[in-house]
Amino acid sequence: MRRRTFLKLGVAAIASAACPLQAMASIKNENHILSFYNIHTGESLKTCYRANGKLIERALMRINYILRDYRTGEIKPVDPSLLDLLHRMVVKISPHAPISIISGYRSPRTNAALRKITTGVARNSLHMQGRAIDIRIPGCRTKTLHQLAVGMKSGGAGYYPDSNFVHLDTGPIKVW
Repeated sequence: MRRRTFLKLGVAAIASAACPLQAMASIKNENHILSFYNIHTGESLKTCYRANGKLIERALMRINYILRDYRTGEIKPVDPSLLDLLHRMVVKISPHAPISIISGYRSPRTNAALRKITTGVARNSLHMQGRAIDIRIPGCRTKTLHQLAVGMKSGGAGYYPDSNFVHLDTGPIKVW
């Protein structure tokens, strides 16, 4: 093995040990495919939103639509980091698992209305910024899904066993 090749492999090994998920994703240059099912509208979507490291605008628009505030019809761009988190989780559970959407984007009006009728809705919810999603994955216990999210250390991870869903966001790392 030539010295240059050896050094490149050494750097790659160190990088993968430091941040294995990101290193493996960048080495593979894989297609990032997500499947969604919106429990409120009955809509389904399976799309590749990232190919060879590049975001696919048309796919993002379709994802933004299925994650819209179904109460008002308002659409907000979703944080691609949130999609990457979902992809990393789905790959570990089942690559073709559909993600059931409980709540994606929420307009400020919807968020305020929900705060009046239920507990646990933050005044400045990251749902209003397209940086949060509430999900479940059929065939995967929500407790297991929450544990996986916590292990990702990629933002907030909330467990709601009574409502059978997990909250994920791209804000500061928090667990509840």
